[in-house]
Amino acid sequence: MSGMSGNPSDEDLASAWASSIEDEGGGALDTEVTPDATRILNQAEIDSLLGFDHGGAEDVDSNGMQRIISSGLISYERLPMLEIVFDRLVRIMSTSLRNFTNDNVEVSIDNVVSLRFGDYLDSVPLPAMFAVFKAEEWENYGLMVIDSAMIYSIVDVLLGGRRGTAAMRIEGRPYTTIERTLVERLIRVVLADLSSSFDPLCAITFRFERLEVNPRFAAISRLSNAAVLARMHIDMEDRGGRMDLVLPYATLEPVRELLLQQFMGEKFGRDAIWETHLAEELWNTEVDLDVVLDEQPMRLSDIIGLKPGSHFILRQGREAPVQLRCGQVVLFEGRIGRRKNRVAVRIDQVVGRLPGTTDPLGSRRS
Repeated sequence: MSGMSGNPSDEDLASAWASSIEDEGGGALDTEVTPDATRILNQAEIDSLLGFDHGGAEDVDSNGMQRIISSGLISYERLPMLEIVFDRLVRIMSTSLRNFTNDNVEVSIDNVVSLRFGDYLDSVPLPAMFAVFKAEEWENYGLMVIDSAMIYSIVDVLLGGRRGTAAMRIEGRPYTTIERTLVERLIRVVLADLSSSFDPLCAITFRFERLEVNPRFAAISRLSNAAVLARMHIDMEDRGGRMDLVLPYATLEPVRELLLQQFMGEKFGRDAIWETHLAEELWNTEVDLDVVLDEQPMRLSDIIGLKPGSHFILRQGREAPVQLRCGQVVLFEGRIGRRKNRVAVRIDQVVGRLPGTTDPLGSRRS
């Protein structure tokens, strides 16, 4: 009823609340964002932060989060000799695998990259075999991974499979003892070739340790550590597969100085040409050789009192030996004499000689 004083409706309360705010604020509601409020990034700024700003392929690795993620990895290009080692491995393997399988085998290396060891284990397609081997002289480990296609191909070849037919692949079952034994023979051949490929740099022996099918049991390094991955493809006519060689940087640390060389035989801090030239010039260097007839102590007052006409009495006799010195080093002992109206010294014996030098030939006069 209009005459009764009932409860106000929601519309009346809202209008009264809005009018009171307008009276206090002096106008409409203030919706301006304060300066310290959180800023919302647009898509272009997000892409720039993450390194996907499409500014060119050369800028992707040097901007944003991509640079932070890859900052802990070491590029394999900092070890130039490693490429030469892997190239030798490919050439040696091509010959040894032909003798091993009695078939036409072509080995090629796809790429050599640096990555984290854990990232590689996560990217390996299963099923596969993981061969753990030890570098005896370096006292560390490496990993060789043979994929399923390569396993069935090598089994088919070694057991007399016909040429021109693809190897049969049976997925979903564990590898048999025969398959593991044949793959182990292949691994030992490759490890022997890997040892030969390092021969120009250093003597190293890679020894097969164990064969695993679970990547968790093949961990030879921390998952966050950097490693070098050499991915090789082995082609046996219509058959073949892939073989990966993983060497952690901790394993290569004992020969890091050798792998840093730009070419075979490079010597850091040494120049053979300059060393040869310096040795030749040293042989032609003139030095002063002093003949010491006698030595005796004297007081300072006597030395100050010397004047022209003063006499020294030598305690050495006519046939007494004298010393020949170069600076403070006594080199020879000899005797005073005369040769062609000149005072001469005949060398009788060598007193001081550097290790590895020989005695003078005969008795030399000076």
